[in-house]
Amino acid sequence: MRKIYQDRTAFPGATGVDLEDSEIISAGTTINSMDVHGSNEEYQTYANDYDIQFIFDDDIPHVEFFTVPHVDIMAKDSKGGFIGIVYQQCDSESDAPICYINRDLECFIISENEEDFLSNIGTWQVNMKPYDKITVYRSKAEAETELEFIDLSDILPLL
Repeated sequence: MRKIYQDRTAFPGATGVDLEDSEIISAGTTINSMDVHGSNEEYQTYANDYDIQFIFDDDIPHVEFFTVPHVDIMAKDSKGGFIGIVYQQCDSESDAPICYINRDLECFIISENEEDFLSNIGTWQVNMKPYDKITVYRSKAEAETELEFIDLSDILPLL
């Protein structure tokens, strides 16, 4: 079966693409920011005590890498790293693993799911383990030199 990659950054809402005799793998790095009105003391505690700065609409970082599979970034730290959910959009009911990508583009798993991450938030940096199920590219162009991407622009109207 042929593997084809779907860039979630180009068409974030495009799901359910199906091609005969092909496995479609979601790729790219997106940001899941929260409404600035949701910012409160609890999020400030995460930043001060655990070096986890959740991302709000008024301070969206520019991410200069492209992941395979897709990673949805929800927080950053003071060292230039990012925390995200692997494979799907951020969802508090998700069982997707939580990863950390450092500024050297090395990837680590920090938790098996979001619930576990939040209940063990004080030890997230100690619990990091190298994670080889994500490939981090410097750009989509670099990923395209190794992988075949589906061109959804012919299928979906531009929004």
